[in-house]
Amino acid sequence: MKNMKKLWALLLALAMTFSLAACGGTSDEETTTDDQTTEDTAAESDLAYVQDKGTLVVGITEFEPMDYQDADGNWIGFDADMASEFAESLGVSVEFQVIDWDNKVMELDGKTIDVVWNGMTLTEDVLAAMECSQPYLINQQVVVVPADVADQYQTEDSLADLAFAVEIGSAGCEVAAANGYNYTEVADQATALLEVASGTADAAIIDSLMAGAMIGEGTSYADLTSTVALTSEEYGVGFRKGSDLAAALNEFLDGKYADGSIQTLAETYGVQDALVAE
Repeated sequence: MKNMKKLWALLLALAMTFSLAACGGTSDEETTTDDQTTEDTAAESDLAYVQDKGTLVVGITEFEPMDYQDADGNWIGFDADMASEFAESLGVSVEFQVIDWDNKVMELDGKTIDVVWNGMTLTEDVLAAMECSQPYLINQQVVVVPADVADQYQTEDSLADLAFAVEIGSAGCEVAAANGYNYTEVADQATALLEVASGTADAAIIDSLMAGAMIGEGTSYADLTSTVALTSEEYGVGFRKGSDLAAALNEFLDGKYADGSIQTLAETYGVQDALVAE
């Protein structure tokens, strides 16, 4: 009898052990599944993330006519106005944040900004690192020099001995490096122009759209002019890799083309000739 009781006790203990193990396995599996579901939901919709927090944070630099401040300190420009309208279409407010251009991908991935919308050239690096919109403007990288020496720098061969100022991390910086030019990286394109105007650089490489707005007669840099066009390229808007906001923006842009308002806005800022055809 005693042996029989010991046997039943042993069997009961084993049954309880198997039961607990089974429960523990189910719990671990459910926990893993729940964690994965949470991660999938978080990564599933950038649009939902922006709408939930109620703000679209736009990463920019000072770049007329794309993003610049009016006399009251409000951000305006072709890109700034479009970004404001896009945010409104999403039912959120817009916030503009000046960024270090070389850190734009880090800013996106760290969610300190939600989008880079600043006359951004769709380079191979940009396309690999971001979820990008369709192109909307055509641009060139142009050489800017003092007007009184412009006749000396009308060909690419004539540029070899110049000391350039270029925006760090920009398409202008890339072309300077690719061509083997002597160049210094500065914070933004506006600073590159200032370097040329002050004589601390012989030339700058900047976007043609910026050159059209900021140099020549009637501007703050009336004594500067552009000469050689080094590249032809397209502008796009960049979101986090995999973001569904890119598709939402493309749909928004399609609507702006369809109703003609993108043309009207382009004419406001003098970039209508650079619009990509629908």
